[in-house]
Amino acid sequence: MGGLGVVLWKELNDNFSSKRFFIMFLIICFVGIAACYISAQNLRGSLEEFPTEQVFLRLFVVSGESIPSFASFLAFFAPLLGVIFGFDAINSEFSQRTVSRILAQPLHRDAWINGKFLAAFVTLAIMLTSIVLIIIGLGIAILGFPPDIGELARIGLFLGVSVVYVGFWLALGVLFSILLDRTVSSALASIAVWIFFSFFIYMLAGVIADKVVPLGPKATVEAWVRHSYVKDLVLRFSPTTIFNEAISAILIPTYRGLGLMALLSGEEIPSGPLSIGQSLLVVWPQLTVLFAMALICFAISYAVFMRREIRT
Repeated sequence: MGGLGVVLWKELNDNFSSKRFFIMFLIICFVGIAACYISAQNLRGSLEEFPTEQVFLRLFVVSGESIPSFASFLAFFAPLLGVIFGFDAINSEFSQRTVSRILAQPLHRDAWINGKFLAAFVTLAIMLTSIVLIIIGLGIAILGFPPDIGELARIGLFLGVSVVYVGFWLALGVLFSILLDRTVSSALASIAVWIFFSFFIYMLAGVIADKVVPLGPKATVEAWVRHSYVKDLVLRFSPTTIFNEAISAILIPTYRGLGLMALLSGEEIPSGPLSIGQSLLVVWPQLTVLFAMALICFAISYAVFMRREIRT
Protein backbone atom coordinates (compact mmCIF):
# COMPACT_ATOMS: atom_id res chain seq x y z
CA MET A 1 0.00 0.00 0.00
CA GLY A 2 2.33 2.66 -1.28
CA GLY A 3 1.62 6.14 0.00
CA LEU A 4 -0.31 5.10 3.13
CA GLY A 5 1.97 7.09 5.42
CA VAL A 6 1.72 10.19 3.27
CA VAL A 7 -2.09 10.09 3.24
CA LEU A 8 -2.20 9.34 6.97
CA TRP A 9 -0.04 12.31 7.97
CA LYS A 10 -1.78 14.66 5.55
CA GLU A 11 -5.23 13.70 6.85
CA LEU A 12 -4.07 13.93 10.47
CA ASN A 13 -2.84 17.45 9.84
CA ASP A 14 -6.17 18.37 8.25
CA ASN A 15 -8.16 16.81 11.10
CA PHE A 16 -6.26 18.45 13.93
CA SER A 17 -6.39 21.84 12.24
CA SER A 18 -10.10 21.63 11.36
CA LYS A 19 -12.85 23.52 13.14
CA ARG A 20 -14.91 20.36 13.60
CA PHE A 21 -12.15 18.78 15.71
CA PHE A 22 -11.88 21.89 17.87
CA ILE A 23 -15.64 22.11 18.41
CA MET A 24 -16.10 18.40 19.13
CA PHE A 25 -13.14 18.36 21.50
CA LEU A 26 -14.50 21.36 23.44
CA ILE A 27 -17.94 19.78 23.78
CA ILE A 28 -16.75 16.40 25.01
CA CYS A 29 -14.08 18.00 27.19
CA PHE A 30 -16.60 20.32 28.86
CA VAL A 31 -19.11 17.55 29.55
CA GLY A 32 -16.39 15.15 30.72
CA ILE A 33 -14.87 17.65 33.14
CA ALA A 34 -18.29 18.71 34.46
CA ALA A 35 -19.41 15.10 35.00
CA CYS A 36 -16.11 14.21 36.67
CA TYR A 37 -16.19 17.26 38.94
CA ILE A 38 -19.73 16.58 40.12
CA SER A 39 -18.99 12.88 40.67
CA ALA A 40 -15.79 13.66 42.57
CA GLN A 41 -17.55 16.18 44.80
CA ASN A 42 -20.27 13.65 45.62
CA LEU A 43 -17.73 10.91 46.33
CA ARG A 44 -15.41 13.12 48.35
CA GLY A 45 -17.87 13.41 51.22
CA SER A 46 -18.66 9.69 51.35
CA LEU A 47 -15.43 7.85 50.63
CA GLU A 48 -16.00 5.47 53.53
CA GLU A 49 -19.14 4.07 51.85
CA PHE A 50 -17.25 2.67 48.84
CA PRO A 51 -14.34 0.27 48.51
CA THR A 52 -11.16 2.21 47.81
CA GLU A 53 -10.50 0.34 44.58
CA GLN A 54 -13.85 1.49 43.12
CA VAL A 55 -13.70 5.22 43.76
CA PHE A 56 -11.98 6.28 40.54
CA LEU A 57 -14.21 3.98 38.50
CA ARG A 58 -17.26 5.73 39.92
CA LEU A 59 -16.02 9.01 38.46
CA PHE A 60 -17.10 7.64 35.07
CA VAL A 61 -20.48 6.16 36.09
CA VAL A 62 -21.90 8.45 38.79
CA SER A 63 -24.26 11.10 37.42
CA GLY A 64 -25.40 14.38 38.92
CA GLU A 65 -28.85 15.88 39.17
CA SER A 66 -28.48 17.93 35.98
CA ILE A 67 -25.74 16.16 34.05
CA PRO A 68 -25.32 12.50 33.03
CA SER A 69 -22.30 10.39 33.83
CA PHE A 70 -19.40 10.48 31.42
CA ALA A 71 -20.03 6.85 30.38
CA SER A 72 -23.68 7.60 29.58
CA PHE A 73 -22.75 10.75 27.70
CA LEU A 74 -20.15 8.86 25.69
CA ALA A 75 -22.63 6.13 24.75
CA PHE A 76 -24.93 8.85 23.39
CA PHE A 77 -22.40 11.28 21.88
CA ALA A 78 -19.70 8.93 20.55
CA PRO A 79 -21.75 7.89 17.50
CA LEU A 80 -21.98 11.55 16.48
CA LEU A 81 -18.19 11.84 16.75
CA GLY A 82 -17.69 8.93 14.39
CA VAL A 83 -20.35 10.12 11.96
CA ILE A 84 -19.04 13.69 11.86
CA PHE A 85 -15.54 12.52 10.94
CA GLY A 86 -16.73 9.95 8.40
CA PHE A 87 -19.83 11.13 6.55
CA ASP A 88 -17.90 13.27 4.03
CA ALA A 89 -14.59 11.42 3.95
CA ILE A 90 -15.02 10.16 0.37
CA ASN A 91 -17.94 11.87 -1.36
CA SER A 92 -16.57 15.34 -0.56
CA GLU A 93 -13.53 14.48 -2.68
CA PHE A 94 -15.81 13.38 -5.52
CA SER A 95 -17.92 16.53 -5.28
CA GLN A 96 -14.77 18.67 -5.46
CA ARG A 97 -13.52 16.55 -8.41
CA THR A 98 -10.17 15.92 -6.73
CA VAL A 99 -10.26 12.10 -6.65
CA SER A 100 -8.99 11.60 -10.19
CA ARG A 101 -6.12 14.02 -9.63
CA ILE A 102 -5.17 12.37 -6.34
CA LEU A 103 -5.23 8.84 -7.72
CA ALA A 104 -3.34 9.96 -10.82
CA GLN A 105 -0.33 10.31 -8.53
CA PRO A 106 1.82 7.28 -7.61
CA LEU A 107 -0.72 6.40 -4.92
CA HIS A 108 -2.61 3.14 -4.59
CA ARG A 109 -6.36 3.34 -4.23
CA ASP A 110 -6.41 1.14 -1.12
CA ALA A 111 -3.71 3.28 0.50
CA TRP A 112 -5.90 6.34 0.03
CA ILE A 113 -9.03 4.98 1.69
CA ASN A 114 -7.06 3.20 4.42
CA GLY A 115 -5.11 6.38 5.14
CA LYS A 116 -8.26 8.48 5.42
CA PHE A 117 -9.95 5.97 7.74
CA LEU A 118 -6.87 5.47 9.92
CA ALA A 119 -6.34 9.23 10.23
CA ALA A 120 -9.91 9.78 11.43
CA PHE A 121 -9.67 6.75 13.75
CA VAL A 122 -6.39 7.97 15.27
CA THR A 123 -7.83 11.47 15.68
CA LEU A 124 -10.82 10.15 17.60
CA ALA A 125 -8.63 7.84 19.69
CA ILE A 126 -6.36 10.73 20.68
CA MET A 127 -9.40 12.86 21.51
CA LEU A 128 -10.91 10.22 23.81
CA THR A 129 -7.56 9.41 25.41
CA SER A 130 -6.97 13.09 26.19
CA ILE A 131 -10.38 13.43 27.84
CA VAL A 132 -9.89 10.29 29.96
CA LEU A 133 -6.46 11.52 31.11
CA ILE A 134 -7.95 14.90 32.01
CA ILE A 135 -10.66 13.18 34.06
CA ILE A 136 -8.06 11.07 35.88
CA GLY A 137 -5.96 14.16 36.63
CA LEU A 138 -8.98 16.09 37.89
CA GLY A 139 -10.00 13.14 40.04
CA ILE A 140 -6.55 12.99 41.62
CA ALA A 141 -6.65 16.71 42.35
CA ILE A 142 -10.10 16.56 43.98
CA LEU A 143 -9.93 13.21 45.80
CA GLY A 144 -6.32 13.59 46.88
CA PHE A 145 -5.02 10.14 45.90
CA PRO A 146 -4.21 8.36 42.61
CA PRO A 147 -5.95 5.30 41.17
CA ASP A 148 -4.43 1.89 41.78
CA ILE A 149 -3.25 -0.54 39.12
CA GLY A 150 -6.58 -2.36 38.95
CA GLU A 151 -8.49 0.86 38.39
CA LEU A 152 -6.04 2.00 35.71
CA ALA A 153 -6.43 -1.35 33.93
CA ARG A 154 -10.22 -1.07 33.94
CA ILE A 155 -10.09 2.55 32.77
CA GLY A 156 -7.73 1.49 29.98
CA LEU A 157 -10.16 -1.24 28.92
CA PHE A 158 -13.01 1.25 29.02
CA LEU A 159 -11.01 3.56 26.77
CA GLY A 160 -10.23 0.73 24.34
CA VAL A 161 -13.88 -0.34 24.10
CA SER A 162 -14.91 3.29 23.59
CA VAL A 163 -12.43 3.68 20.72
CA VAL A 164 -13.77 0.53 19.04
CA TYR A 165 -17.33 1.80 19.53
CA VAL A 166 -16.47 5.12 17.90
CA GLY A 167 -14.63 3.22 15.17
CA PHE A 168 -17.83 1.37 14.25
CA TRP A 169 -19.72 4.62 13.74
CA LEU A 170 -16.78 6.07 11.84
CA ALA A 171 -16.81 3.04 9.51
CA LEU A 172 -20.56 3.44 9.09
CA GLY A 173 -20.13 7.10 8.16
CA VAL A 174 -17.40 6.21 5.66
CA LEU A 175 -19.65 3.51 4.17
CA PHE A 176 -22.48 5.98 3.56
CA SER A 177 -19.93 8.45 2.21
CA ILE A 178 -19.00 5.87 -0.44
CA LEU A 179 -22.52 4.68 -1.21
CA LEU A 180 -24.11 8.15 -1.44
CA ASP A 181 -22.77 10.88 -3.69
CA ARG A 182 -23.99 13.86 -1.66
CA THR A 183 -22.54 14.70 1.75
CA VAL A 184 -25.95 15.80 3.05
CA SER A 185 -27.46 12.44 2.13
CA SER A 186 -24.66 10.48 3.81
CA ALA A 187 -24.94 12.63 6.95
CA LEU A 188 -28.71 12.15 7.15
CA ALA A 189 -28.42 8.40 6.56
CA SER A 190 -25.79 8.04 9.30
CA ILE A 191 -27.80 10.11 11.76
CA ALA A 192 -30.94 8.14 10.92
CA VAL A 193 -29.17 4.88 11.82
CA TRP A 194 -27.92 6.45 15.05
CA ILE A 195 -31.41 7.66 15.99
CA PHE A 196 -32.91 4.24 15.26
CA PHE A 197 -30.38 2.31 17.37
CA SER A 198 -30.44 4.89 20.19
CA PHE A 199 -34.18 5.56 20.50
CA PHE A 200 -36.56 3.71 18.18
CA ILE A 201 -35.14 0.26 18.85
CA TYR A 202 -36.44 0.45 22.44
CA MET A 203 -39.98 0.93 21.14
CA LEU A 204 -39.46 -1.80 18.53
CA ALA A 205 -38.17 -4.19 21.18
CA GLY A 206 -41.27 -3.59 23.29
CA VAL A 207 -43.61 -4.15 20.35
CA ILE A 208 -41.87 -7.37 19.29
CA ALA A 209 -41.85 -8.67 22.87
CA ASP A 210 -45.60 -7.92 23.21
CA LYS A 211 -46.31 -9.77 19.97
CA VAL A 212 -44.17 -12.81 20.75
CA VAL A 213 -45.08 -13.09 24.44
CA PRO A 214 -48.34 -11.21 25.12
CA LEU A 215 -48.82 -10.12 28.71
CA GLY A 216 -52.28 -9.96 30.17
CA PRO A 217 -53.60 -9.11 33.62
CA LYS A 218 -53.11 -12.74 34.64
CA ALA A 219 -49.64 -13.22 33.15
CA THR A 220 -47.43 -15.68 35.02
CA VAL A 221 -43.90 -15.10 36.20
CA GLU A 222 -42.61 -17.32 33.38
CA ALA A 223 -44.40 -15.13 30.84
CA TRP A 224 -42.80 -11.99 32.26
CA VAL A 225 -39.41 -13.70 32.14
CA ARG A 226 -39.84 -14.71 28.48
CA HIS A 227 -41.12 -11.22 27.65
CA SER A 228 -38.02 -9.64 29.22
CA TYR A 229 -35.76 -12.14 27.43
CA VAL A 230 -37.25 -11.35 24.01
CA LYS A 231 -36.98 -7.62 24.63
CA ASP A 232 -33.33 -7.89 25.70
CA LEU A 233 -32.59 -10.07 22.68
CA VAL A 234 -33.91 -7.41 20.28
CA LEU A 235 -32.06 -4.64 22.10
CA ARG A 236 -28.77 -6.49 21.65
CA PHE A 237 -28.95 -5.74 17.92
CA SER A 238 -28.11 -2.16 18.86
CA PRO A 239 -24.40 -1.29 19.18
CA THR A 240 -25.35 1.24 21.87
CA THR A 241 -26.82 -1.51 24.04
CA ILE A 242 -23.78 -3.70 23.48
CA PHE A 243 -21.48 -0.82 24.42
CA ASN A 244 -23.45 -0.04 27.59
CA GLU A 245 -23.30 -3.67 28.70
CA ALA A 246 -19.56 -3.87 28.01
CA ILE A 247 -18.59 -0.72 29.91
CA SER A 248 -20.94 -1.62 32.79
CA ALA A 249 -18.98 -4.80 33.45
CA ILE A 250 -15.66 -2.97 33.10
CA LEU A 251 -16.42 0.08 35.26
CA ILE A 252 -18.66 -1.66 37.82
CA PRO A 253 -16.78 -4.64 39.33
CA THR A 254 -19.95 -6.05 40.91
CA TYR A 255 -21.79 -6.19 37.55
CA ARG A 256 -22.45 -9.74 36.38
CA GLY A 257 -24.76 -9.23 33.41
CA LEU A 258 -27.29 -11.69 34.82
CA GLY A 259 -30.68 -11.80 33.20
CA LEU A 260 -33.99 -12.18 34.96
CA MET A 261 -33.95 -15.95 34.39
CA ALA A 262 -30.70 -16.32 36.34
CA LEU A 263 -31.97 -14.15 39.17
CA LEU A 264 -35.11 -16.27 39.54
CA SER A 265 -33.30 -19.60 39.39
CA GLY A 266 -32.80 -19.62 43.13
CA GLU A 267 -29.06 -20.25 42.97
CA GLU A 268 -26.81 -18.37 45.35
CA ILE A 269 -25.08 -15.50 43.56
CA PRO A 270 -21.85 -14.05 45.04
CA SER A 271 -22.10 -10.34 45.81
CA GLY A 272 -18.42 -9.43 45.92
CA PRO A 273 -16.59 -7.54 43.17
CA LEU A 274 -15.20 -9.51 40.25
CA SER A 275 -11.61 -9.48 39.15
CA ILE A 276 -10.79 -7.82 35.87
CA GLY A 277 -10.41 -11.22 34.19
CA GLN A 278 -13.83 -12.34 35.42
CA SER A 279 -15.40 -9.06 34.24
CA LEU A 280 -13.92 -9.63 30.79
CA LEU A 281 -15.43 -13.12 30.69
CA VAL A 282 -18.84 -11.62 31.48
CA VAL A 283 -18.78 -9.27 28.48
CA TRP A 284 -16.51 -11.17 26.12
CA PRO A 285 -19.41 -11.79 23.69
CA GLN A 286 -20.28 -8.07 23.64
CA LEU A 287 -16.67 -7.07 23.01
CA THR A 288 -16.36 -9.60 20.20
CA VAL A 289 -19.59 -8.46 18.53
CA LEU A 290 -18.65 -4.78 18.80
CA PHE A 291 -15.24 -5.36 17.24
CA ALA A 292 -16.72 -7.57 14.52
CA MET A 293 -19.34 -4.95 13.63
CA ALA A 294 -16.67 -2.27 13.19
CA LEU A 295 -14.47 -4.60 11.14
CA ILE A 296 -17.30 -5.78 8.89
CA CYS A 297 -18.56 -2.27 8.29
CA PHE A 298 -15.13 -1.05 7.18
CA ALA A 299 -14.58 -4.20 5.09
CA ILE A 300 -17.77 -3.46 3.17
CA SER A 301 -16.64 0.15 2.66
CA TYR A 302 -13.27 -1.04 1.43
CA ALA A 303 -14.75 -3.57 -1.01
CA VAL A 304 -17.29 -1.10 -2.43
CA PHE A 305 -14.70 1.63 -2.92
CA MET A 306 -12.18 -0.68 -4.58
CA ARG A 307 -14.82 -1.64 -7.17
CA ARG A 308 -16.01 1.91 -7.77
CA GLU A 309 -15.25 3.53 -11.08
CA ILE A 310 -13.12 6.67 -10.92
CA ARG A 311 -13.71 8.97 -13.86
CA THR A 312 -11.79 12.09 -14.78
